[in-house]
Amino acid sequence: MTLCTVLLQILLPTLLLVSAITGADASGIGVNYGTRGTTLPAPADVARFLARDTIFDRVRLLDADPVLLRAFAGTGLAVDVTVPNGVVPHLLNLTFARRWVRDNVTPYAGATNISRLLVGDEVTTEANRTLLLALVPAMQNLHTALVAASLHGRVKVSTTHSLGVLTTTEQPSAARFRDGYDAAIVRPLLRFLRATGAPFMVNAYPFYALANDSSLDFALFRVNDGVMDQGTGLVYGNMLDAQLDAVHSAVRRMGFGDVDIAVSETGWPSAGEDWEVGVGADLARDYNSNAIRHLGSGVGTPLMPNRTFEVSIFSLFDENLKPGPVSERNFGLFRGDMTPVYDVGIFTDPETLEPVRAKVTSRKWCVPEPAADEMVLQENIDFACGQKGVDCTAIRPGGVCYEPDTVQAHAAYAMNLYFQANGQHAFDCDFGQTGIVTTADPSYGGCKFM
Repeated sequence: MTLCTVLLQILLPTLLLVSAITGADASGIGVNYGTRGTTLPAPADVARFLARDTIFDRVRLLDADPVLLRAFAGTGLAVDVTVPNGVVPHLLNLTFARRWVRDNVTPYAGATNISRLLVGDEVTTEANRTLLLALVPAMQNLHTALVAASLHGRVKVSTTHSLGVLTTTEQPSAARFRDGYDAAIVRPLLRFLRATGAPFMVNAYPFYALANDSSLDFALFRVNDGVMDQGTGLVYGNMLDAQLDAVHSAVRRMGFGDVDIAVSETGWPSAGEDWEVGVGADLARDYNSNAIRHLGSGVGTPLMPNRTFEVSIFSLFDENLKPGPVSERNFGLFRGDMTPVYDVGIFTDPETLEPVRAKVTSRKWCVPEPAADEMVLQENIDFACGQKGVDCTAIRPGGVCYEPDTVQAHAAYAMNLYFQANGQHAFDCDFGQTGIVTTADPSYGGCKFM
């Protein structure tokens, strides 16, 4: 046994505890790249397209396919590699973990910007005790293998979670991890994430939380009455914020409020079964574009204000080989021939090659506070529509924005017109502290806000 080997065995536990690995910046916009389709384009074409023609700066692969890893060589895109659930128990063996890194990471890490290894997918909500108990030791062994390969400074180790790991998301401040998972699985997992500087990654889908059409506005970032958290008194204007704050509350309750939270998946289907609420290309476009804009705006959430979130859209392509209802096969931004299902605003400018993101995130609208009094909002409508240069025809009977015929919706349109006409100054959206500036486009259907 060489001196280097001895030193490495002595230092590995310490390195695991104190290494705050730097890797790729945990921010930006990513996309999940699945391959369960019959007519998908060649991986090299996909990689070139994402790097050259879109604002995406990271991509998540759902396995360690060498063809895909080679395709992203030289693109600069941060690549998250998913370790399949079936592999996780084998990683309890450190020798296997080192071999897995040697075979699936080391040969490609020189040219491909491998950013993370995601150990399993939603393991924390699997009804598989063997898999659950293997999760954190598997993550530790992979990190140890990365240290041995001198890759721990570039490649972080994490895993993804569904919201099913929480007891509730309806009252964000009351959320906690499910009994039996909190102490045995989640606490050591959070301890590992804190030690290595990796984020807690969550798959957040407002679409799956829809009860009926009445919750669509809340899910799609549209103007709505808001939902108050009875524990904090905070009012939520959209469902995604409530879901992320529920995760934050649960993490903080465990004593790990400093661990970063990233959105590993979110999306909306463009088609579905007749009984599925809220499916449609227009709705998918609205949700994804608003989610990207909102999470990257720096506004944050009620419990995590003034920050941006890394977000990855699910998914890149419609995948016709996936099982389940029709919606499962129609989450893609693109069809197999690379034509967009809808325009979500992720293309770079064809003339300047500047990211469209720079333009999108600078757009602002003025809308009412979710809990604003209707009498005050009516006064806002009367004031705004009485000003020179503010044309409220659209919210009068027969106008394109008359429906829904509610004070909240009409006030949003009128207040925004006044805000835009006067130069988008924050004080022009005050309206007696009943207005807020948002980066989420409140337009809907044929009603387009300036």
